[in-house]
Amino acid sequence: MGVTKEQVESSLKAKLNPSHIEIIDTSGGCGASFAIEIVSEQFEGKRLLERHRMVNAALEEEMKEIHALSIKKAVTPEQWNQQQQQSNKSDAASA
Repeated sequence: MGVTKEQVESSLKAKLNPSHIEIIDTSGGCGASFAIEIVSEQFEGKRLLERHRMVNAALEEEMKEIHALSIKKAVTPEQWNQQQQQSNKSDAASA
């Protein structure tokens, strides 16, 4: 059996201590493909590539069974708050 969403979430929470995390199993339930949004203070001062490497390293064991990992967002809490504010402004403007 493949990796579960809960296993991915547990590993990321233990290693990156995210303030927000969203994991979507895009494999249809077999655990071979996931999309991830993660917000962590540990990303502070890191470039995007370094952040992606940190996520991959946190999932080292799981990656042996995951065939596709899409990291949609890997941002700091400050960046996340800015994105949420911009999203709220555009939602208000279109209403």
